[in-house]
Amino acid sequence: MEQIRLNKYLAHSGVCSRRDADKLIEEGKVLVNGQRAEHGTLVDEKDEVVVSGEKIQGIRKPVVLAFYKPVGVVCTERDPHAEQVIADLVDYPVRVTYAGRLDKDSEGLLLLSNDGDLIQAMMKGANRHEKEYLVKVDKKVTSDFLKKMSGGIYLEELDITTGKCKVDKTGEHTFRIVLTQGLNRQIKRMCAACGCRVRALKRVRVMHVTIGSLKPGEYVELGPEDVQRLYRDCGLKYVGGNSGPLV
Repeated sequence: MEQIRLNKYLAHSGVCSRRDADKLIEEGKVLVNGQRAEHGTLVDEKDEVVVSGEKIQGIRKPVVLAFYKPVGVVCTERDPHAEQVIADLVDYPVRVTYAGRLDKDSEGLLLLSNDGDLIQAMMKGANRHEKEYLVKVDKKVTSDFLKKMSGGIYLEELDITTGKCKVDKTGEHTFRIVLTQGLNRQIKRMCAACGCRVRALKRVRVMHVTIGSLKPGEYVELGPEDVQRLYRDCGLKYVGGNSGPLV
């Protein structure tokens, strides 16, 4: 392995994104061979890298898991007040983190990976990756409601108008919606602006990956073709276990 920049090394080791790695380095939380690291430090597999007191095992083959988050599970790695967090259900030998959280009372598909760059790229709003949801509300789904939801809604608390999106009625109180934005609690805020409340929300697709036959609490490792497609669609290259921006 040739030497690479420390922030890239940390991202490919599943510690965090390159941006967050830069913050850790700046805060003095990263040591290389016992010395405080600096921006631009180059490392390889012979170097000992420690982050916040924990020794990093080095670059691993990129892994992506499709996980069905049940209702009641909190999207966080550690929370002493939460009854259940993702780590309680995903018993995987490699440290992974999630892209795009779901509220505690929501359920559905989460993608998890050990590659911080991939996580960052999947979450970046400018990339406009599709996410599909099935939603149940407390009022009847009307044609006027569908028109408002799909055409864009001004959210006063965020001072932003949502982008146009695909919305289809699936039942008297249910609909399917495909978003390319990643605003906080976007669907719930949009429904509230239309005078109704969300009773149930389930994410069934992220980009080309669907929840399939997964049951709540289950996860599956994606195959090479799906993983490589994610990298390609995120503008990253996948070469022998290493990723990086396409140039």
